[in-house]
Amino acid sequence: MSTAEDVAQIPTRIRDYLQTRLTDASDLKMENVERIAVGWSHETWLFDLHYRDRSGPQQMGLCVRRDPGNALLRHLSDLEQQFRVLECLEATALQTPKAYWFESDTEILGGPFLVMEKVPGTCRNPWGREGRAYYQAAAERGTLPASFTATLATLHSIDWRDAGLEFLGTPESGQGFAKREIAKWRELIASTEHQPEPILIDLICWLEDNIPSTDRITLVHGAYRTGNLLIDDDRISAVLDWELQVLGDPMYDVAYVLSDLNREGTHLLSNLVERDAFFSDYEAATNTTIDESACRYYNALYAMRSAAFWMSASDLYATGKSDDIRLARTAWSIPVVLERAARDLGY
Repeated sequence: MSTAEDVAQIPTRIRDYLQTRLTDASDLKMENVERIAVGWSHETWLFDLHYRDRSGPQQMGLCVRRDPGNALLRHLSDLEQQFRVLECLEATALQTPKAYWFESDTEILGGPFLVMEKVPGTCRNPWGREGRAYYQAAAERGTLPASFTATLATLHSIDWRDAGLEFLGTPESGQGFAKREIAKWRELIASTEHQPEPILIDLICWLEDNIPSTDRITLVHGAYRTGNLLIDDDRISAVLDWELQVLGDPMYDVAYVLSDLNREGTHLLSNLVERDAFFSDYEAATNTTIDESACRYYNALYAMRSAAFWMSASDLYATGKSDDIRLARTAWSIPVVLERAARDLGY
């Protein structure tokens, strides 16, 4: 675990590292340094870098993501892969932060890290009172819901081969994508010290017996929702959190949007979009029809994934690998997810 002293030294170490990258720069100063308290898999630092070069005073808004070595999903969320994904997406129509550098040398910041652009915009928490009020007001204005849907359609329309994303692994057509996801989350569940959960076992068996078939493979974000998007002037300025991305069935993302897990106290999808408008706008933009049967299946798969998340998270705290109290609280989420799964299975 990082000590408070180690964490306090990180901004200075970041500045020293940037000096090695910006070799023509002098008088480097970091302002508005903020260690944001969101995300459980990596530490995130935001700041404005001021310096001088041959052209005079310069400024860069930067973001550093660091692997602290004891966080959730770190073995499924490799920072080098995230860096490569951002590099590939830079030339596409999708709004993402520009990736500058990746470092695997753990001596610099105590763990691997990447440096990317700090994109203008804010990331509103959809679960808090202020965030819900913001999205409700934005829904009434109409611009942000349209941008939300258009951005997902853009993501699913990327030529991932042309972008160089084949390194993510291309699933076999038919049932290959879902089989791969089930295996991934089975492995995470097995890595924890939790006792077997009968409902979860039943859910996994149902998933294995009811796999949908698809021949359409796109880039899939894996957690496309408000809270993982930067918003500037009522438009999506960047898609964030490239931790769960895969090549697979785009209905996996659509199902995440449709899920009531991603909204609270509202009928609006992801706290933002009217269902009918989402369907019509997405289908028109992608020239495809949303497969609601596949979405129902993927919502069940998300229940398995959520259970795996919370088992892994609470296990990190219970075994002393992390002192993040938020991880301890996730043990409460396991029975909530499984109760929902049981209801959906017809218990």
